[in-house]
Amino acid sequence: MKARSALVYSVLRLLAFLVPFGIMMLFPIFQQLYWLAAIFAALIGLSLSLLFLRRPLNEVTSSLGAGRRERAVRAESAATDADADAEDAAADAIGTDARGSDARGERAGDQPTNAQNKNTP
Repeated sequence: MKARSALVYSVLRLLAFLVPFGIMMLFPIFQQLYWLAAIFAALIGLSLSLLFLRRPLNEVTSSLGAGRRERAVRAESAATDADADAEDAAADAIGTDARGSDARGERAGDQPTNAQNKNTP
């Protein structure tokens, strides 16, 4: 993620709230009802950010999405490598290679089963 774009967006959002709040606090009625000034400043700040801060918001969200995709690709490749290592270890423990042959060179499906060994009259 680009830290600069996130920082710029955060500072601009804070300014969109603090400037209207500071202006409203200059009025005597809002000095007594500071919570009302905070609500109005939040609504004004939200409106200003929707109107004027669309580009910085797009930059922040696109960099967050790119970072998430990179982490997902890295996690997927790590999981694939771990699966391959586990399969290799299991195959080595059994004594078979990747073709399915055992240590004598015979394939597991080439050996006759008990039903095939019986001589039936």
